[in-house]
Amino acid sequence: MTASPWLKRVVAAALEEDLGRGDITSEACVAADVRAVGEIVAKAKGVLAGMEAAAEVACQVHEAICIEPLKSNGDPVEPGDVVARVAGPGRAVLAFERTALNFLQQLSGVATLTRAFVEQVAGTKAVVVDTRKTVPGMRMLQKAAVVAGGGHNHRFGLYDAILIKDNHIRLAGGVAQALERVRAGAPFAAKIEIEVSTPADAELAADLGADIIMLDNMGPEAVRESLARIKGRALTELSGGVRLDTIRERAELGVDLISVGALTHSAPALDLSLEITEWTR
Repeated sequence: MTASPWLKRVVAAALEEDLGRGDITSEACVAADVRAVGEIVAKAKGVLAGMEAAAEVACQVHEAICIEPLKSNGDPVEPGDVVARVAGPGRAVLAFERTALNFLQQLSGVATLTRAFVEQVAGTKAVVVDTRKTVPGMRMLQKAAVVAGGGHNHRFGLYDAILIKDNHIRLAGGVAQALERVRAGAPFAAKIEIEVSTPADAELAADLGADIIMLDNMGPEAVRESLARIKGRALTELSGGVRLDTIRERAELGVDLISVGALTHSAPALDLSLEITEWTR
C-alpha cells in the first residue's frame, strides 16, 4: 500500500532527526557489502500498532530493504512474538532500526492502553474516545492506534467538528450566547457539542438544542443529575480525569461517550526490539 503524502512527510522528518548526514557508526564498522536479516520482537504483552509507519521507514531508508509484517495493527502480542522480519543491506537495516521502533513502540503503547480502557467498559453503553491531546505531528498515527486498540476517534482538529469549550463560553458571554452564535454561523449539517460543568448548564444546553453535551470534571452525583435533566435529548460525553481504575464506575452512570486524554498523552511505550538473526557478505 502506498503511503499517504502526510505519512511520507512525518517519516521523512523522523529520519532527518535521527540520521542527519548519515550513520557514522555503521559506516565505520559495517562493510558496505554486508546483508542482514532481523526480526522485530515483542518484549511485553500488548496490542500492535504503527506497522504502516515502520513500512514507510523501510521504504525511505533504502530501496533494497524488505519488510515482512507477521502481525497487523490491532493484533495482540505476547513476549517473544515476532511481529515483522526485515532484510536488506546491513547498514540500511541498522539505520531503519531506531526510527521504526520509535513509531512502533509509541503507537503500540497507545493501542495497548486503549484496549485496557475499552475492556473496562465492556457491557456498558459507553464508548471510549480520544482527544486532541496528542504528540505534535503524530495525531493521525496516534488516532489510528486508538482505533487499533478498540477505541473511537473524537474530532481530529479544530476544523472538522464544533466543540464549544469553557473558554469559548467565557468569551461569548455564557452558554446561551455561545450556542446562539455557533448556531448562526455553523455549517447547516454540523453537529454542535458543548462542554458544561454544572447540571443547570447541562439542562440549558439540552433546552437550546445541543447535539452532544460534555459533562466536564463532574462528580457522580452531578453526572446523575445532569442526565436526569437532559432526559435523553442529546448524546452525553463524560470528560476530565478519567483513569483506568475509575472508568468502569463512570461508564455505569449511563453516559454515551467517555473521552480519555491519557490514551495519547500518557501511554507508556510497548517494549519491542530488532534482533539481527542472519548476516552474509
